[in-house]
Amino acid sequence: MSAAGLAFLYAATAAIFVCADLVGLNMIVKQVFMRDAAPLFLDEVRAIPALLFYLSYVAGLVWFVSAPALQRGDSLMGAFITAAGFGAVAYGAYEFTNLATLAAWTRAMACVDLLWGALLSGVSTVGALGLARRVLKTS
Repeated sequence: MSAAGLAFLYAATAAIFVCADLVGLNMIVKQVFMRDAAPLFLDEVRAIPALLFYLSYVAGLVWFVSAPALQRGDSLMGAFITAAGFGAVAYGAYEFTNLATLAAWTRAMACVDLLWGALLSGVSTVGALGLARRVLKTS
């Protein structure tokens, strides 16, 4: 895959992921987290760690899921399942570690965020892959 193709895939994945995450965090995840662990939250999000998460997580999705799927011509459903699995593992590592070590972390928080991470990863990957196939004219 060309550097331009990889850059397009990264940008498309990042745009979809961040936009969808902002909506999902505010409409789905925040409700459970605020109910169960409101005292843990800052008044304002720390921008640098958030940016580092988005940059690195999207890079992982592209490197391990989207780029290989695009090169192999995988089905969108196959790419969705692989990306959702990637999301479940990544978000699960965070959630299960917190559940094991933090008194305020609840099963509901872990389940909601793990499912959100899996869905978000799958949808972002499929959306970007679909766009890349049209723009880059690949199978």
